[in-house]
Amino acid sequence: MKRITLYILICCGLIACKKDTAPAPDVIYTVSLTDYTATFTNQTKDAKSYEWDFGDGTSSTEESPVHTYPGKGKFVPTLHITTNGGVKAEGSTVIHIAKSSPVKLDDHSLSDWDTITQNVIVAGPGGGNFKKAKFDYNSDNVYFYIEMQATEADGDIFDFYLDADGNTGTGYLTGTFPGAGYDVLMEGTVLGGWLDTYYFTGGASQNGWSWGGVTIADFYQVGTVVQDGNILKIEGSFSRSKIKGLTGKGLRLAFTISNNGWSTIGFMPDEGAQAFSMDMSE
Repeated sequence: MKRITLYILICCGLIACKKDTAPAPDVIYTVSLTDYTATFTNQTKDAKSYEWDFGDGTSSTEESPVHTYPGKGKFVPTLHITTNGGVKAEGSTVIHIAKSSPVKLDDHSLSDWDTITQNVIVAGPGGGNFKKAKFDYNSDNVYFYIEMQATEADGDIFDFYLDADGNTGTGYLTGTFPGAGYDVLMEGTVLGGWLDTYYFTGGASQNGWSWGGVTIADFYQVGTVVQDGNILKIEGSFSRSKIKGLTGKGLRLAFTISNNGWSTIGFMPDEGAQAFSMDMSE
């Protein structure tokens, strides 16, 4: 299923100070984004009327509207409410709309990846069991598609290395995939429900294996999985909001697979090749 990023906003209303005026309620609502469409769900108590200013020159008086933004950009939607007692209050948040993606994790198909022709890696002689990888993104997620020689029953262990800030001076340096300083490591079976997240903690000792484990709910999601002969095809996503240090301009990444005996059997890109750089400026 497609991951939905959830923002919860709690803002106090602003009213003139009068002794005989009831206190303004907190204006509370959630926002979920799917490509350019935002679903607003009001949770404010004791409101009798609503006026939404979506921050793009349009508005609505629905209690919980769905709004499609005209394109990419930063928008500040504001909800104005009036209570049954006549008290007015408002609350705002900031949302970022990035490019849309054709990838859907809940469609039980991999055919949407056929349209992805950029951000593609084809394994060379140093790729091992990896055959191909593709990447895409939208305002919520970084999507990945992997083809590898394997079966789901193999229980292969993935190591995803992410250079979130594009700075080789702030993360782990490795000759396996040079050209990046990796800030985030995710390690686990992916299909087995085990993928632990670590942040690099080595400081100036960038060649030291120093990682601190963190617990982050809903960091990744797996979509459709297909066994095509001896080739296993997997799609999934990482939540953009939970990748520490991600600037939104780009992401360098690389990954390996190991068998259940912890012998590395696949590299993407090839072992010794530069980390793959994905432009995320759209």
